[in-house]
Amino acid sequence: MIANVKKMRWSEMMPAAAIAAPALLLGGCINITAPDKPIVIDLNISITQEVVYRLDSKAQSVIQQNPGVF
Repeated sequence: MIANVKKMRWSEMMPAAAIAAPALLLGGCINITAPDKPIVIDLNISITQEVVYRLDSKAQSVIQQNPGVF
C-alpha cells in the first residue's frame, strides 16, 4: 500500500485542467502545409582581412643584413 497518497482538491487541479482543456479542443484543428515556392535565402557576405605584422628590431636588422635568405 502507498502510505503518502494525498487526495487532490479541485482547486489544486484547476491549473492543469486550464492548460489541458484548450490543448485537447484544438488538437485536431492545426494544419501544417509546405510552401508552394522554395525558400530562398540570399546571403551577400563580404569578408575582408587585414594582416598587420610588426618585426622585432633585431629580427628586422637580421633580414636587412641577409636579404638573399628571406
